[in-house]
Amino acid sequence: AAGIPVKERVKVSQNWRHGRCRRETVLKWKCKQVAPFSSTFLMPWMELDGEYLYLSQAENIQAYRLCPDGTGLQRHPQAIFSGHQEDVCRFVLVNSRIVSGGGDGNIVLHKIHGSYSIKFSAHEQEVNCVDFQGGLIVSGSRDRSAKVWSLSVGRVGQCLHTVQTEDRVWSIAISPLLSSFVTGTACCGHTSPLRIWDLESGQLLTCLGTDFHHGAGVLDVFYETPSLLLSCGYDTYIRYWDIRASTRKCVQEWEEPHDSALYCIRSDKNHMIASGSSYYGVVRLWDKRQTRCLQSFHLSSPTSSPVYCLRFSTTHLYAALASALHVLDFMAP
Repeated sequence: AAGIPVKERVKVSQNWRHGRCRRETVLKWKCKQVAPFSSTFLMPWMELDGEYLYLSQAENIQAYRLCPDGTGLQRHPQAIFSGHQEDVCRFVLVNSRIVSGGGDGNIVLHKIHGSYSIKFSAHEQEVNCVDFQGGLIVSGSRDRSAKVWSLSVGRVGQCLHTVQTEDRVWSIAISPLLSSFVTGTACCGHTSPLRIWDLESGQLLTCLGTDFHHGAGVLDVFYETPSLLLSCGYDTYIRYWDIRASTRKCVQEWEEPHDSALYCIRSDKNHMIASGSSYYGVVRLWDKRQTRCLQSFHLSSPTSSPVYCLRFSTTHLYAALASALHVLDFMAP
């Protein structure tokens, strides 16, 4: 909100609340054809960093400069970060460094400014998720394991712990205290899809929740504070966990009204949550103080695509679908 006059801020806040925005498709790309009559969709991921939006497309991560006047982004990437032989599954951007996991089982580390990069073999199958904090990388894979990696001098790419999750790991996040990490798994081989592990020892600390249905996999997790955590996934619920209050029961939950799986989630660490659904590019805005969805936006029609990733700033929301990047501009109306 810095740099936006108070009167403008009130207007922007009202626009978010009432769903008033200008919609634009700012980038389009082709779905990959693997064989005749079959296509696999790209599953793009992105991060926002001040003046740039970073977007994974196939095996590369591209940096697009945001237009200073708030009208979207420049159509040609300013930089391209490569190193994977197969699609980038997920990546994080921390302290001017990009850490990515790919379908080739590798983890790649790039410094944004400069040509420095490191690549190491991490898992036997695709690396579905990664996080990076405090000189440590955590990764989760289809091979039913999560691993902790060192980035300290002389030990770069050394595996410190391997955690057997008995399930494909879809999402992972390091706690802001850098003492533990959470895994969101497929909930097929193990009854608890949300587990918290000690970062130093790799030991299981706790499971979150009970009585999950088979297949209630957790596709995205987001730490607001060391004790407050959001999760979403195949069972159509957003759950808000307060680890201080209870590990057995979440403190709040919101159900996706059209019974769609939820692919991604973000919050402003205050009252607002944004979620991305598995059908018709539906983005929903939620207010934690209310039980029902505040606003919804349908970004893909007639062809249906999940919202694979979303990010937002004070004034804009960006949503990455199978073949396009959409932006909602809440300053425009």
